[in-house]
Amino acid sequence: MAETALDWDDLRSFLAIARHGTQSAAARALGVRQTTMGRRLAGLQERAGALLLQKTPGGYVPTAAGEAILGNVERIESEALAIARSITGRDIRLEGTVRVTTIETLAVEVLLPALPAFQAQHPGIALEIVADQRSLSLTQREADIAIRLARLPQQDLAVRRIGELASAVYAAPDYLDRHGMPDFAAGAAGHTLVLPGVEMQGLPEVAWFTALTAAARPALRSNARYIQRAAAVRGLGLACLSRYLGDGTGLVRVPTPTPGPRREVWLAVHNDIRHTPRIRVVGEFLAATIRAHAGMLAPPE
Repeated sequence: MAETALDWDDLRSFLAIARHGTQSAAARALGVRQTTMGRRLAGLQERAGALLLQKTPGGYVPTAAGEAILGNVERIESEALAIARSITGRDIRLEGTVRVTTIETLAVEVLLPALPAFQAQHPGIALEIVADQRSLSLTQREADIAIRLARLPQQDLAVRRIGELASAVYAAPDYLDRHGMPDFAAGAAGHTLVLPGVEMQGLPEVAWFTALTAAARPALRSNARYIQRAAAVRGLGLACLSRYLGDGTGLVRVPTPTPGPRREVWLAVHNDIRHTPRIRVVGEFLAATIRAHAGMLAPPE
């Protein structure tokens, strides 16, 4: 009896759905259409002659047959990624796509203005910037380079500190006309707040802001920093913003008993591809751009 031939793209799709729980999330992770994910999963299960993923109200979960092969598929993925990194690491061309993951506001406010000069110097290199709330994996090749506000574990990664970000409390002038300057010793009682999403509550600047404004009333929450800034500009309340987002916008920087905490900016790349010319050139461009904006990102108090 002939053995069933299994396609790696189908196996990779199975693994992505098992990890993310839905076809749509898995499709985004792999950069394909949701219909493609469904077709690949159906084809894999047909060739395997077994149901590998069961759809539940909470998302897809592996069946017993799926659990039985999950470890094997993960090992195949690990070997495939190692091969890809090895090939990329030996690519000496200054051309191709480099995928960078970072936060949206840093990309828009700092990196994009510097891109035309970089592109003029390196026309063969295309940047793909992924502004994702998730921390994309460099080991799994979800990105080539990561800019993060916390140090990544250094196993298999080359990590370096390239700057820092400062935060402060801001409010619109008309808001302060109506409510007055907050008394942080009294927890900013009588004031309203523009807050980040609950999933961001563990960030140092959010904890600092929350402690200062314990008696204030939340007016709006958003996990999008641009929405937080827009809400503050429109007078919805006090907001904690990075200095590069709050300064020069017409908002008033509100004096606080202690300065806002500073977050370190880190650049990481997998060791297997760090010396690839296009990866190295993009990494140096990103680091130099962040450093050149040190006065904007972390200005003196």
